[in-house]
Amino acid sequence: MVLQNKYNELVTAATNSAVANLQVREQEGILYIDGEAPTGAVKDMLWSVYDKIDPNFLSGDLVMNINVIATAPVTKAKVTTERSNLNIRKGPGTDQPIVGKAAHHEIVTVVSQTSEQWWLIRTVDNEEGYAYAQYLTPELES
Repeated sequence: MVLQNKYNELVTAATNSAVANLQVREQEGILYIDGEAPTGAVKDMLWSVYDKIDPNFLSGDLVMNINVIATAPVTKAKVTTERSNLNIRKGPGTDQPIVGKAAHHEIVTVVSQTSEQWWLIRTVDNEEGYAYAQYLTPELES
């Protein structure tokens, strides 16, 4: 219950933002928040609230598994790394764990342009996370 109190603002924000299938559970000193955000902007806002409560996400006492509903408005981008794959991270920052990779020249779905540096993307394999925007080039609509 202690962690639910600590992260009450985050849980309330998720509830008020219509996060679907919201589940909150505390287990072995870690609070798990799962669900589906209606838009990329909602997921970005939740990460901002999390960062406000736990600056730079250093406590290690929360796992937020919120993905964006697949029907949210999106655009496409091409991975433009030199030669290597692009890391996809749990949250917007190099301190966040890597949850997947996008191949060099792969076309990905841009769910949200979180900031100038970090974009929320989804691969063709439905891996979702944040990637460094410098290595993404928006695709022109045809």
